[in-house]
Amino acid sequence: MGKFRLRGQRRRNRALRARTVPLRAMVPNLVTSLAACAGITSMTLSSEGRFGEALVALLVACVCDGMDGRIARLLKASSKLGAELDSLADFVNFGVAPALFMFFWLTGGPTHVASGGHVNPTVVRMVLGCSLFYAMCDCFRLARFNTMLEETPLPYWKHFFTGVPAPGGCWMVLTPYILLYAFNAPETSAAYRIMGSPWFGMGMLLFVGTLMASRLPTISLKAIHIPKRAQRPVLAFALLLVASLFIDLWMTLGILGAAYVLTVPLTGLAFLKAKARYERGAGADQAKNIPVGA
Repeated sequence: MGKFRLRGQRRRNRALRARTVPLRAMVPNLVTSLAACAGITSMTLSSEGRFGEALVALLVACVCDGMDGRIARLLKASSKLGAELDSLADFVNFGVAPALFMFFWLTGGPTHVASGGHVNPTVVRMVLGCSLFYAMCDCFRLARFNTMLEETPLPYWKHFFTGVPAPGGCWMVLTPYILLYAFNAPETSAAYRIMGSPWFGMGMLLFVGTLMASRLPTISLKAIHIPKRAQRPVLAFALLLVASLFIDLWMTLGILGAAYVLTVPLTGLAFLKAKARYERGAGADQAKNIPVGA
């Protein structure tokens, strides 16, 4: 009788687990939802012309986006729902929010709607078109990323992303405003007239959107291994970077965004070298497997 009671208890426990969800499984989705809320808040702040506060909201969204996946793995609470929710939040945070930020900034904020502003209506429509292009490139990039999860990448791709990732594209396209904001450049300065002009902004939207939708290799820090002899210099650089973030957050982020743009061609050269090494190794392996006299 004891055996039968034990089996019945096990069946009831399995049925209870099937009907309930552990609380820890909800934590990653709550963090992802917080990221989406921060992105939507950034949109509303941008529409009010409060661009500095909108940047802070995007920074919160970026931090939450980096945490949710790690929390899910730590709590063993990964799920298909969480993966889909993360993609939708990324589109809001790093596609729609930066596009609207650039649109309102480049067209003079909401004043161009209320009083005509200082930007030509034709230019306003052109900025809107470039903003839509950027947002849809981000959407395409995220959709392609989801489909590529089922594929096995070639070994030489392990250090690279396909196209610029969504968070990187967000900060890259916002780099002109971040640098002007960090240096407190007045609107009458030459730097503001160049980087704050609608034409420069439209170029950034088109350029970064194209990089996100492209298949160009970009650097991935996740799979990089540091040699032991370089550990101390890299650690010293990391500490210097952290200190710089505390000293002047926006200037450091602006410089990092500009540096990230410069890494694109350098990463392409590194990718071509890695691919050539792999193909030479694969060719040598095939040559070893050819029977003698074949």
